[in-house]
Amino acid sequence: MAVKQTAGRNQLGDFAPEFARLNDDVLFGEVWSRESELSLRDRSLVTVVSLLAQGLIDSSFSYHLQTAKSNGITRDQIAEIITHAAFYAGWPKAWAAFRLAKDVWSDEAAAPEVGAAPDARRAAHERECLFPIGEPNDAYAQYFVGQSYLAPISNEQVPFFNVTFEPGCRNNWHVHRATSGGGQMLVCVAGRGWYQEWGKPAQPMRPGDVVHIPANVKHWHGAAADSWFSHLAFELEGEDASNEWLEPVADEEYQAL
Repeated sequence: MAVKQTAGRNQLGDFAPEFARLNDDVLFGEVWSRESELSLRDRSLVTVVSLLAQGLIDSSFSYHLQTAKSNGITRDQIAEIITHAAFYAGWPKAWAAFRLAKDVWSDEAAAPEVGAAPDARRAAHERECLFPIGEPNDAYAQYFVGQSYLAPISNEQVPFFNVTFEPGCRNNWHVHRATSGGGQMLVCVAGRGWYQEWGKPAQPMRPGDVVHIPANVKHWHGAAADSWFSHLAFELEGEDASNEWLEPVADEEYQAL
């Protein structure tokens, strides 16, 4: 996703037009938008910590905090990020960073502790998620360990759903079969989860992460043991497409993650 920036031209276009061009077109137009293993959320995290370490706690830092929030970093995550960085960047810098971060995330409540009541944890997840949780996914309950929910988001052009997992919930191993094309794409929108292909290590999923699942690959996905989790699911068109549901993920494998 390309990041569009005009601040350089707006503020310095007349005084330093080349600096403004480099700021808008290269830094934000190319570096921030470059396709790589780093998501926009990752880039925001790196930028915030880099600025904090230099003590650049000014309006540009506030801008990058706001961008980090837009890119999926939550109130509790930014608090943990600044706390961790404080031991390397300096305690006074962290205090200054927290003063600005509190303003940026002032509309978010703190996430409940792990031992909090289930209703409180669900409510916190609903506030974080951009899409509705939907109704219990009863039609596919036999293929899930734990409770999942399903919310249709679009039935036109490209149909897709928001799938939500309670803590510890995951679907069985399964395969999206197709003779050509097919497969699935997941876009993580809230909480923390896991995705794993057969024979490969499980990979964590956080808001902003995108997972491309080829056809005919055995896999599973679901929530972390201590977190609600939501992702958008896009079924890709293919010839002779069908889903094959297999065995549940073994408890000992899941608990070892």
